[in-house]
Amino acid sequence: MTTIARAAAVSPDALRETFSHFPQGVALIGAEVGGTPLGLVASTVTAGVSLDPPLISVAVQASSSTWPLLRTAPALGVSLLGAHQSQLARQLASKDRASRFAGVDPEITADGALTIPGGPAYLWTSLYNEVEAGDHTVALLEILDTDSGVATGADTDALVFHRSEFKGMTVS
Repeated sequence: MTTIARAAAVSPDALRETFSHFPQGVALIGAEVGGTPLGLVASTVTAGVSLDPPLISVAVQASSSTWPLLRTAPALGVSLLGAHQSQLARQLASKDRASRFAGVDPEITADGALTIPGGPAYLWTSLYNEVEAGDHTVALLEILDTDSGVATGADTDALVFHRSEFKGMTVS
């Protein structure tokens, strides 16, 4: 048996490196608030948190200036981004909120949920609950409707964040 010595405290850099080995899907959480399209790109979406009620979760940095605005919206769109949308993901994640949607034609529902066309799947949600979790807020979103692209014949691979890069997900 090998005895392993552990550090007294794990550094944020060591955590980022370790977490980077776990690929995560990339999604845009979006809504139109006050006539302005808003969105944040997240690789912390967890599908299947609950089937009854239907819930997903997303962890949002506590320092986010977008989440306080999004959380007030009556509905939120969740666009699972496709492998071909890595440049778009970078644009939508820009610090410059004014340019995030430049050249983008989002789809907006009557209740303000915003989605980006071209991805493999969509969810329309509302805020169910929030939990403070260290330097993040974990938002539980109740699923109101979905579209997996099956009806339209969409066959798009997911965009994942892995080893600190956006990558396409391929299954062999």
